[in-house]
Amino acid sequence: MKKTVTILGFLAVFPAGGALADDDCFVPMADWKPRDAVAQMAQEKGWTVRRIKIDDGCYEIHGRDATGRRIEVAIHPATLEVIELEYEDEDDE
Repeated sequence: MKKTVTILGFLAVFPAGGALADDDCFVPMADWKPRDAVAQMAQEKGWTVRRIKIDDGCYEIHGRDATGRRIEVAIHPATLEVIELEYEDEDDE
């Protein structure tokens, strides 16, 4: 009984197999959208792309938003969903 309560407690803390606020992308490369699709998605949002790279299994865009603010954006490689968007201060250089 004690073991069951412990397991249920663990599952309540870590729902869906432990997928908490984790911004790593675990997607087979065969399911990734091409880099060109990432660039097109950024252009549609009005972003100017300086660099597209891969970080923690996600696409990462460095560039500027439509207002000219520097941004760093994590993109899910299979869905092109924005996972995280950070605005960078100009003094961070």
